[in-house]
Amino acid sequence: MKNNEIIPEEEIALPGEMVFNIDVMLAKRKMKVGVLADKVGITISNISILKNGKAKAIKVATLIKLCDALHCQPGDLLEYRPFEE
Repeated sequence: MKNNEIIPEEEIALPGEMVFNIDVMLAKRKMKVGVLADKVGITISNISILKNGKAKAIKVATLIKLCDALHCQPGDLLEYRPFEE
């Protein structure tokens, strides 16, 4: 492999996954998904993608907006779960 070669994401074996606990924070804040989507400036379907673990990436700016809207820290939204061997 050359130093500047890009490895496709699907070929990189990851030891675990990141879980977005948006539902937990929405319940704690008694906030509806639509209200959060409006505050953050993203669609309800994009919030669903985050909630369902289908997101491949998240912009730091979006994470900042989520934390601001939910009055929380990134660690309140993100959880690392290692895969079982």
